[in-house]
Amino acid sequence: MTKTIDDLRERMKVLVSGKDQAGEFYRASFYGLFRYVSERIPEIADEVFRIDAAMESGFGWEIGPFESWDVLGVESTLQAMEKADMKAASWVYDMIAAGCATFYKVEAGKKWYYDIPSKGYKIIPGQEAYLYLQPLRGSKTVWSNSGCNVIDIGDDVLCCELRTKMNTIGGEVVQGVNKAIELAEENFQGLVIGNEGPNFSAGANLAMVFMMAIEQEWDEIDMAIRMFQKMNMRVRYSSIPVVVAPFGLSLGGGCEMTLHADKVQAHAELYTGMVEFGVGLIPGGGGSKEFALRLSDSFKEGDIEINALRDRFLTIGQAKVSTSAAEAYDLGILRPGLDEVSMNRSRLLSDAKSAVMEIAAAGYTQKSPRKDIKVLGKSGLGIVWVGADTMYSGHYISEHDQKISQKLGFILCGGDLSSPTLVSEQYLLDLEREAFLSLCGEKKTLERIQSILTTGKPLRN
Repeated sequence: MTKTIDDLRERMKVLVSGKDQAGEFYRASFYGLFRYVSERIPEIADEVFRIDAAMESGFGWEIGPFESWDVLGVESTLQAMEKADMKAASWVYDMIAAGCATFYKVEAGKKWYYDIPSKGYKIIPGQEAYLYLQPLRGSKTVWSNSGCNVIDIGDDVLCCELRTKMNTIGGEVVQGVNKAIELAEENFQGLVIGNEGPNFSAGANLAMVFMMAIEQEWDEIDMAIRMFQKMNMRVRYSSIPVVVAPFGLSLGGGCEMTLHADKVQAHAELYTGMVEFGVGLIPGGGGSKEFALRLSDSFKEGDIEINALRDRFLTIGQAKVSTSAAEAYDLGILRPGLDEVSMNRSRLLSDAKSAVMEIAAAGYTQKSPRKDIKVLGKSGLGIVWVGADTMYSGHYISEHDQKISQKLGFILCGGDLSSPTLVSEQYLLDLEREAFLSLCGEKKTLERIQSILTTGKPLRN
């Protein structure tokens, strides 16, 4: 019953209302918890929000016990607790008698808590340092669809909040990001892309790609890739600064979006990387192009360019994922001296907003797509092909891995060019899209995607 419900608050209501043994278990668990925390005030804390904050920060709870109680309904839960012989502390009854129906409320974009001594509400202190989207959704949402909320977060800055399952990127997110940039270009000074979920984004909507590939709807896949590429290019080349605030899992398409930001404000706990290789694909939303661009920018006179190519190739080819924001610098995903890291998760969106304002105040200039990207052509392709063939001959990779490696190398090297050449971003995007499309038509790629979707485990075939 709860498998299809992503929102924890909605899921809790279904769990507690169950008529079976599971429902009895959840009721006993929650009611016992609510009674216990109500009796611990003022023994361990004077305010309800401190207990919730301790459980969220110290024990990884998504929402604390008093906020959970609010979700289930304070007064109705009190009555159910009495019937179960789990009566709460007297101050909770005093709160209801005083006309206060919840432990928390939202007014004017601020979160208030019930103060026991005054029998009224007070603003939770310290909120000026933090930025929470939940209190702003009701009154400050300027546009929304099924996958995104575009929220005015103050100081002429918009936030595009992803809210699909695992924040995967599909047509609704592409539409939402484009709309957010359009609105920001008209009336605001910048845009933050982020959210308050457990993870930033698990990547592109694989199920959609799989379904279209099975139906052999190549034109639809081509259009989807084009739209995703254009969205990321718009993130990079809009007339306003765009700051992306990744945290937790930021994989595949989520990583590609991060790569195109004017600036990244990352949380210290960041697991990011382009993992498409594991499902038989290559990064198709501009990630391969961006690595070719950054490879070109890293070339210095007299350097052995093949070594830099190998490092960039292996980051994608081995589906490397950072174990922290610090390691994301080592992988070339975050840029030293430009992208920054927030240690406190609660400050991430606030820091990202400050970054937008700082860039805008310095005088943001809209950039133009690059046409000076140096690619190595056949000299780089030879190394890629020899390396892939050696790995296959040594039984380190499968024949299909070898094919994907060759296609990835073809993009990073700019194709079958006779000598190092300067190319445009669009040229590389076209190569990237062609490679992605051709791999979608491979039986072994579809088997890999199916394995991830059905078992959650990668398949080596």
